[in-house]
Amino acid sequence: MALNPFFLQGSPSEQRLVQSLINEQLQIYGVEVIYLPRKILSKDEILTEVQSSTFNDNYAIEAYINTYEGYTGAGDIMTKFGMSLKDELTVTISKERFEDFISTFLADLPASEREIATRPCEGDLIFFPLGQRVFEIKFVEHEQPFYQLGKNYVYQLKCELFELEDELSNISGDAVETMTQDIDDTSSEIGYLTSLSMVSIGKTASLGVSTVAGYIRKIVLTNDGFGYTKVPTVDITAAPAGGVSATAVAITTSIGDVFSIKEILMVNPGSGYTVAPTINIVSVVSTIAGIGSTSFGVGAAATSVLVTNSAGIGSISISDDGDGYTSIPTVTFAAPPSGTTATGVVQIDDANNNISRVLISDAGIGYTSNPSVTVSNPSIITGIGTYQFGELVTGSISGAKGRVKKWDLDAKILNLGSTNKDFIPGEIGVGADSGARYAVDRIISDGFNDKYDKGTEIETAADDIIDFSEGNPFGTF
Repeated sequence: MALNPFFLQGSPSEQRLVQSLINEQLQIYGVEVIYLPRKILSKDEILTEVQSSTFNDNYAIEAYINTYEGYTGAGDIMTKFGMSLKDELTVTISKERFEDFISTFLADLPASEREIATRPCEGDLIFFPLGQRVFEIKFVEHEQPFYQLGKNYVYQLKCELFELEDELSNISGDAVETMTQDIDDTSSEIGYLTSLSMVSIGKTASLGVSTVAGYIRKIVLTNDGFGYTKVPTVDITAAPAGGVSATAVAITTSIGDVFSIKEILMVNPGSGYTVAPTINIVSVVSTIAGIGSTSFGVGAAATSVLVTNSAGIGSISISDDGDGYTSIPTVTFAAPPSGTTATGVVQIDDANNNISRVLISDAGIGYTSNPSVTVSNPSIITGIGTYQFGELVTGSISGAKGRVKKWDLDAKILNLGSTNKDFIPGEIGVGADSGARYAVDRIISDGFNDKYDKGTEIETAADDIIDFSEGNPFGTF
């Protein structure tokens, strides 16, 4: 049988009246809380599980505390992992107020960041200012009271104390800044965190040189040979008594399947020579079982050019190995008053992006004093930009990735959420959105510090107590 047509049965005007009364009650008897909607940063497409999220917006809304007698839940309990806080909180908010003052802003977010904008969602946060605590919404009840006058007017949010892991929080806004400062301070310091000390990317290296007499000016390659798949040793005749023996290295190259010697560069041109020393190129010889001895390269030959009546570049010392060298820089020697200017080649340490040594291709001739020497600047000499909250930072060498929780430009301390692997000191951390680039100086803290994770310490201590070196522990030692 149809409803009685002479009664309104929940007209829009009646529903608006009930909603207004509920709004007024919440504003009178409720407390102001801060609603923090979750934005999705990354999601597992197979399991549809949110892997990383951020909370960088906040909205003040009145709420009635259903659990007025205090926090519910298990409370503070002691577990085998230490003290655990299991406080719970249930609050009631107005459906109309949420839709008018919060949903409007959430509706503008792309679907990749926010799946549902029309209602509070599980995973969103509630900051309870009276207790200075952050709670996570675990369940949203939208049917209590149950369809009064044919409509629901409130949301009941059942919340648990929030445990920060890899989530990001950056709350701003003058209206609530002081109220939520505790959230910012806490969220930037706890959770699964990697803290990196950053420095300017590049620093120019500096060198020192000295001049010598009776030295090898250069080594001339007369035959580049073939088959040099392994770098040979360069053997130079020792200097006479009182002198310094020269040392050099071979630089190999390949064209197609032909491996040969490109050039021979000096580490030290020596001193005190009266006769041009002999250059002997010694190939690497390996013994292969069933085959015999194999020589990796044959045929190369070289001669030395000796200078006895003038001075040239001697040893080169590295006073500062620099930083940020991702490509080989050039080294420039000052010209002598007359004669030939020295030339050299820089080698870099790819792992640390600094200079490992400087080799001499031509020690020059005609120097009367120690010349000045300069190394070109690295490609980027200073840090660039400002890391943005929530952006992905990638290590240039390790490929480690982590999202920015906090960036202190003055102290150059970068706090990241959990990373997929460890960052390497010396590599460049590149911001995906900002383009910021700074070099990793050192890792201050890496990963979540669990004071109960003592497996390594226990194993090390056990090794000092129990001897596992004996093959048969039940035999006679």
